[in-house]
Amino acid sequence: MTGGVSHAPAIGIDLGTTYSCVAVWKHDRIEIIPNDQGNRTTPSCVAFADAERLIGDGAKNQAPMNPANTIFDAKRLIGRRFSDPKVQDDMKLWPFMVTEGPGDTPKIFVTYNGQEKEFLAEEISAMILGKMKETAEAYLEKNVKDAVITVPAYFNDSQRQATKDAGTIAGLNVIRMINEPTAAAIAYGLDKNSDIVGKINVLVFDLGGGTFDVSLMTIEEGSIFEVKAVGGDTHLGGGDFDNRMVDHCVLEFKRRWNKDLSGNQRALGRLRFACEKAKRILSCTTRTSIELDCLHEGIDFSLKFTRAKFEELNMDSFNKCITTVDTCLSDAKMEKSCVDKVILVGGSTRIPKVQYMLQDFFDGKELCKSVNADEAVAYGAAVLASKLSGNTDNSFQDVILHDVTPLSLGVQIRGNVFDIVIPRNTRIPTSKTKNYVTSFDNQTVVDVKVYQGERSRSIDNHLLGEFRISGIPPAPKGVSKNIKCFEIDANGILTVTAVIVSTGKMEKLVISNENGRLTKEEIEKMISDAERYKREDQEFKKKADAYNALEDCLYKVTNKIEEYNIKKSVHPVILKEMKKAIAETTEWLEDNQAAPFAELHLKKVHLEYVCKPLLWVSDQLSSLNIGI
Repeated sequence: MTGGVSHAPAIGIDLGTTYSCVAVWKHDRIEIIPNDQGNRTTPSCVAFADAERLIGDGAKNQAPMNPANTIFDAKRLIGRRFSDPKVQDDMKLWPFMVTEGPGDTPKIFVTYNGQEKEFLAEEISAMILGKMKETAEAYLEKNVKDAVITVPAYFNDSQRQATKDAGTIAGLNVIRMINEPTAAAIAYGLDKNSDIVGKINVLVFDLGGGTFDVSLMTIEEGSIFEVKAVGGDTHLGGGDFDNRMVDHCVLEFKRRWNKDLSGNQRALGRLRFACEKAKRILSCTTRTSIELDCLHEGIDFSLKFTRAKFEELNMDSFNKCITTVDTCLSDAKMEKSCVDKVILVGGSTRIPKVQYMLQDFFDGKELCKSVNADEAVAYGAAVLASKLSGNTDNSFQDVILHDVTPLSLGVQIRGNVFDIVIPRNTRIPTSKTKNYVTSFDNQTVVDVKVYQGERSRSIDNHLLGEFRISGIPPAPKGVSKNIKCFEIDANGILTVTAVIVSTGKMEKLVISNENGRLTKEEIEKMISDAERYKREDQEFKKKADAYNALEDCLYKVTNKIEEYNIKKSVHPVILKEMKKAIAETTEWLEDNQAAPFAELHLKKVHLEYVCKPLLWVSDQLSSLNIGI
């Protein structure tokens, strides 16, 4: 009999802006995996605190006291340029520093181990994905390699590729990326309580912490999922609602005391934390209060906050959500009366005003809340992960997905015009070609610029990459032909090929290595860095455990001397040595809190050796239940 390696099943990860979630098929069902704190969702937050790196709950909990070194909203940076107006707007609100790197890439700066460090958004996202990987491995007691990762439906190609890079850096083999609303629809379709018979039209309204998606799809017999149209905003969510509340509080503080706290990052961090909490409370009640002691320059801040005020501050964003729903229906050429189910996904759908406006738009139709708003996306991702990794369960084998591309794809032609090759909401995977001719006499070279977006002027859209094809035979304008082929794979990632018809010469645009995307060498370096940070985390924990063990030993021997009349059982000279050792160790520990593991462990061993008679006597007395 030959032994084999036991592989963990593929996992599904919902990489969220504010919270992330991981799920897996186990015990004949999909299970949402709790983290080390017992929570089923984990804050998408990374903190660098002195010599310690924290990810998840620990990072979020210390954020108000360490704002400059606590990174959140990495999903809003991933795949974007530093010059992006939305990045520039966000930078005004973030307490951490973001600077321009090579190729207009945003870089995040923190202080760690007494040194300035810089990270790409992919690296921060990789740390969060690594945390989800570790959570799954602790639960499954196996090494996890394969994963399906979800992305907003409205993510462009650069954002999708950057997310895939983050998975690679985290040590994951990303077997598929799936749109978040599609994953949520799978969760609904496979829900035993959904009672889907025949074909129904479903609109998934996904409003999370940082992104907003609308997907209109049909579900047939609970297993065939065909996306008809998508819409959304990759920069709209609960975090924006929090920021509006923070801005209001800053203005109120200035009105009352004529003091501007906008430059006090610690105060803003505490205020943001309090506003997020107040926002959640306002989903359940109509009023709450924000109370913060010594917020700025010793001034206590107290403010009553009503649900009506919260709605007033964010009404333009709520209206934008409803407009997006209307546009999505128009793109699918479907009347709203034809929508059978409206499914709510994402934590921000708990906001009563959002629910009211959505229900009013659909003429009073009941909104579907049967799927867990926080966990449905990870659930659907785990279903697809299980199917792709060979699960033979019948309910999975029947699942068929037909997704669409969220934005139009095309090239720049003469006059800076954006010429569409693949229109938005085209079913993927897909491949489309289009013929082009030279635009002037004797043209031998064509520069191909690939854009993604919906604007008629090319430069108003998102530049995905560019390349040059040369060797065109000289000829009059409009005679020489070249064909451009656009291929989108199942992950929604694009490859563009250009071919000169007369010669057959071909050039290909590889998005993953062009236009500021990470090269193979950069990814490998980041993988190596990620392993180093992981080892540093393990060393820190090992040292912290040794420090605590020495403290516990000191506490124990000190208490034993006080607890028992040891003089009757231990020679006075030995007792004197014990007290001396305790005093010296206590003093040493106070002066050497940053001592390495080896020194801490050695001190503990020495203290236990010197105090061995004391420990032996007290153990004997305890076993006999005798006091002296």
